[in-house]
Amino acid sequence: MIINIRVDHTIADIETMENVSTDLKKLFNEFREEFSIQDYVEIATCNRSEYYIHTDQCDYDHDLLDHENKSLIIECGDSAIIHLLRTSSGLESMIIGEDQILGQIKDSKAKSVKEGHCGKVLDTLFTKAIHVGQSIRGKTKINRGSVSIGSAAVDLAQQYFKDLENKHVLVIGAGKMGTLVAKALASKDLKAIFVANRTYYRAKRLADELNGKAILLDDLKNYLPEADLIISATGSPHTIINKERIGNVIPKERRANIIMIDLANPRDIDEEVKEIGINLFNIDDLRGIAEENKEKRQKEVEAATKIIDEEFELLKKSFKTMEFEGLISDIRLSMEDIRKNETRKALYKLNKNNDNINQEKIIENLSRSIVNKIFHDISKNIKNAATEEDHNKLNMIKSIFLNNK
Repeated sequence: MIINIRVDHTIADIETMENVSTDLKKLFNEFREEFSIQDYVEIATCNRSEYYIHTDQCDYDHDLLDHENKSLIIECGDSAIIHLLRTSSGLESMIIGEDQILGQIKDSKAKSVKEGHCGKVLDTLFTKAIHVGQSIRGKTKINRGSVSIGSAAVDLAQQYFKDLENKHVLVIGAGKMGTLVAKALASKDLKAIFVANRTYYRAKRLADELNGKAILLDDLKNYLPEADLIISATGSPHTIINKERIGNVIPKERRANIIMIDLANPRDIDEEVKEIGINLFNIDDLRGIAEENKEKRQKEVEAATKIIDEEFELLKKSFKTMEFEGLISDIRLSMEDIRKNETRKALYKLNKNNDNINQEKIIENLSRSIVNKIFHDISKNIKNAATEEDHNKLNMIKSIFLNNK
């Protein structure tokens, strides 16, 4: 069974996602302990945290599948599989069609493989999900135009300011999200752009692409007073901007004219900055823009859904084949053991006897012995099925061994 446990933007705001992350981790550890799970993949983004688990020990009515925290979503089997295919295609993203999630899924799978907990089933599932995500982006227009959390943040700022021309912009974080923000800002006629990051060379690389200036996080205090727009998207586990830090460097008369947009999860900017007059927005405030984007792409969503349905059926066939690969391998190994043992006996006899007539007899006895030993268990099962009048089993045996004759 494939199990997906998650918290995401579809039922939780950013604060709820932060608060239930501990419950999600605890539930995942309970699954690991209960079923000795070795195969899993974790996906963590700014608006979702998920685990995909594979186990053959869990039943659909197990207590762990009915968690009391209703902010956690638990899906099993086909539902979990379809959710991943939709996620990789950008259909489960806040900004429908965004490309970043596909790269995040690739990274999550690669990490799981590297750490040794991505078994054959999850490897097959994630390979298919990545293929589906790529295929949909190639066959539909789901990702055409400005579709990312970063571009939505810039759109939000532009709505507020009416125009970003001649604005000072500070981007905090030079990772993937920061890069998306920077790309969305590239076409704007900004007066100046600063990129802050914990490691300077990453800030420098991104700033150079924008003809901006790179700074270190420790130097933020020198640039916060100049910024009209501050967009933060780091991977920090703690807030990096709070009321005290802002209050010490930004004059009161400037605060009402500043926008801060926090794209991080957990959040980079403390909510308390609002108390001193700062206009603070976070991922939840992008929902309006996300809804507009969803309406524009409805036809592409329908086309993508059809592709997902087709690929899902192909994936189910692959899984059915995989179920019996072990059986086929076991049968082959059993036959191979018989062949080796009988060959070993025949060679021993051949080495002792140089008479050509006796050698032919030894070879004939070898082939007969192999057939007899292979047929022994088959014959026994046929007789048992006949005695029990199990016609389904008899027809199956006939189909397998008589080649549908």
